[in-house]
Amino acid sequence: MPKFSHAFRLGLALTVASPFSIGIASEARAFELFGFRLFGSDEADRDVIDPVGYTITLDTGDADRALKKSLERTSLLLADEEQPVSGDLGLVIKARDDRDRLIATLYENALYGGIVTVTIDGRDIDSLPPNPVFDRSRPVPVAISIDPGQTFTLGEVRLEGDAAGLNPEEFGLERGGNAGSLVILKSAEQIAESLREQGRPLTEVTRRDVVADHATKTVDLTIAVEAGPVAPLGAVTVKGARAVDSNFVAYYSRLRPGQTYSPEQLRKAGERLRTLGVFSSVTIDEAESLDPSGSLPIGITVSEGKHRYFGIGASYSSLDGGGIEGYWGHRNLFGQAESLRIEGSVRGLGELKNVSDVSSLDYTAGITFIKPGAFVPSGTLEASVKGSTLKTDYYDAATVTGKVSYAYELTDADSVNAGVSLAYDSIDDAFGKGKEYLTFGVPIGYVRDTRDNRLNATEGHYGTLTLTPSYEFFGQTIFSSLEGSISAYLGFGEEDRFVLAGRLNAGTLVGGGDLSAIPATRRFFAGGGGSVRGYSFQEITPRTAAGGGTGGRSYVTANLEARINVTETIGIVPFLDIGTVTDTSVPDFNDIKMGAGVGLRYMTPFGPLRLDVAVPLDPYAGGNRYAIYAGIGQSF
Repeated sequence: MPKFSHAFRLGLALTVASPFSIGIASEARAFELFGFRLFGSDEADRDVIDPVGYTITLDTGDADRALKKSLERTSLLLADEEQPVSGDLGLVIKARDDRDRLIATLYENALYGGIVTVTIDGRDIDSLPPNPVFDRSRPVPVAISIDPGQTFTLGEVRLEGDAAGLNPEEFGLERGGNAGSLVILKSAEQIAESLREQGRPLTEVTRRDVVADHATKTVDLTIAVEAGPVAPLGAVTVKGARAVDSNFVAYYSRLRPGQTYSPEQLRKAGERLRTLGVFSSVTIDEAESLDPSGSLPIGITVSEGKHRYFGIGASYSSLDGGGIEGYWGHRNLFGQAESLRIEGSVRGLGELKNVSDVSSLDYTAGITFIKPGAFVPSGTLEASVKGSTLKTDYYDAATVTGKVSYAYELTDADSVNAGVSLAYDSIDDAFGKGKEYLTFGVPIGYVRDTRDNRLNATEGHYGTLTLTPSYEFFGQTIFSSLEGSISAYLGFGEEDRFVLAGRLNAGTLVGGGDLSAIPATRRFFAGGGGSVRGYSFQEITPRTAAGGGTGGRSYVTANLEARINVTETIGIVPFLDIGTVTDTSVPDFNDIKMGAGVGLRYMTPFGPLRLDVAVPLDPYAGGNRYAIYAGIGQSF
């Protein structure tokens, strides 16, 4: 039973080190040693000393397509074929490094019997003299031949040290299972992490012994872990804060001396601080040893970003016209990450028939103040005043709304909120012109968010439930609205290249007597880019005998998308939207409208750019036959 732990560790070391090498390359200048570029850009190759050109052939034997591509991506000789190396010895060093990298790739695929042979100018690199000399009258030929061999599986698995009482199968290590080196590395780290989660911060993997049996094509594995004592958090120090109060940083992190150590809590603390928006980077470091009291000191290092910001945005729908918006904000108004945002927008530009008729446009303006960590670290206070004008095919409204709300995080995924609002509306609709409403509301909500990415989710779900008891002063009308929404995401394939996304929305209005006693801005409509695509904004609605849209007391909409990433930056999205709005508090589904289409996505660092084309499957008489929507971010 031959041992090869030395070669195996080399493969693991290369696998672990490569991400750090990439990180260094993005920050430093180019550096080359004997033709092996450790990091840097292609521009540095213009000044190669004693350049030696070469050609490369890579024979992957009977490797399948996926393994062949992986091996080809691994080879730096292949990737850098057009770039000369420095000197004959530099070519040998690069070839030997390539062999190590290719062996590591075989190990990652559990091919521990694989053989990689490299020749330069027809000679095996192991037979070359210390200072080789090659014929440079033409590019030096380099040939790599790979015999992948057979796939190995896991044999006996032993956990030792403080991991001895754990079940290896819980970490993906079972007889006959995947024996790839990355699987072993990941499982070993998961074992160590499970011990850290017991409050033992000094846990480390002390040994990984791997023994291959080439006769049975199995790998016996021994993993030893030393966990150390259970320890609480010690002093929490903050470095790098300038305009932001250091005490607030520690307060908002929710890390307190005396808490039992938890790696998950440290991770969440970092995420919490990053979401404040005031820091360009946040790092939480654990001390390498316990202090004299047996506690683990924690250091938080932050780097502040720009606190003031401004921006502009645009959106477009072939049915509802174009829109522009602008905003200015401050992320650290009083030194504890308080944010102030002033924004405004103009919409309906595509509908403008006369340049001087600006009164036909829709306007919004508002100011919002948010205080994170209000009263308790997990509380957020928000206050806003917003005004808008809205002209639709069914009503015109001028609205001013003031609102104060407080949100409290129950868990990292769950939060509740409550507040008060006061809104003034002046509305022209199917029930008359110049009707005025003054409505007081008490919105109470619950939010659950388990999405892995808020801009482009591939798994998890997002749900909201809001109850708003309201009182309209002028008509002395009491009514309540209840709305709920749930979105779910499920990714498939390598790197979630296919994502199935669905959303269901529903709402109902109760009380209020006659429908006209409720402001049109509180009634329910459907249709448009955020609802049922293919139909105009608010086109789906109950109507009067004269054909005027009134809005409804209840609605249900559903959206289904198949998000397919064709490349790393381009995606296509077939979709189907369904919706209904009725004038009763319980939907009767007598008027169900559906829209279907396909979208194009272009991925950017700030979210996908979206272009959707939709058609109504059951258009209204005189309604539009298609719609085009453009914007930033997924539709939901």
